[in-house]
Amino acid sequence: MDFLPSLPTLITFTGMCLLLAITPGPDMTLSISRALSQGSRRALYVVVGTTIGVMIHTLLVAFGVSALITASPTAFFLLKTGGAGYLLFLAIQAVRQGSSLKVEAVAEPSGSVWGNISTGLWVNLLNPKVIIFFMTFLPQFVTAGDPAVTQKLLFLGFFFIVVGMPINIIVIFAADRLARWLQANPKVLRGIDYTFAGVFSVFAVKIFMTQAR
Repeated sequence: MDFLPSLPTLITFTGMCLLLAITPGPDMTLSISRALSQGSRRALYVVVGTTIGVMIHTLLVAFGVSALITASPTAFFLLKTGGAGYLLFLAIQAVRQGSSLKVEAVAEPSGSVWGNISTGLWVNLLNPKVIIFFMTFLPQFVTAGDPAVTQKLLFLGFFFIVVGMPINIIVIFAADRLARWLQANPKVLRGIDYTFAGVFSVFAVKIFMTQAR
């Protein structure tokens, strides 16, 4: 069971995954939009596509970061430091710009199964922010000297899916009421923004202080 992170690490990671899952972004906007226009079943296929995208990101990060550790622990240290800086940047952006959830029930023809899956996949896979985030987020939970770093990164990536999937499904089946409620209560979105900013700021500062010792 070397691939399992420590309990404190897993608890922290779970909390951050939950926070990310409830924070509105391109994936949630697309899922709600499809649910409103094509129905919940079609929207679930979009989630399948975005999930495949997360799997691909996980594989790339797991094997890429492990290769980086083998080649240069210093480069891995710089990646983690840069990642902490990027998390802090995201926290600042959350406060300055805030979340937005603008979806409309636009009438459109029912998409095919593969059409919805591919849409979710490419929205996730080709989003530069998602690529950068995965490259900087997952490595924060492993150490350079860990011989099981590849297995742990794979576990964390797939655990990220397990934590977020139920929330994605709930969002889809409650899309109509959820979209109207969030748009009518902007203070809720701002509360999510400030929570996101606070958690990621603390996490980023903790990483900087740990690496400075």
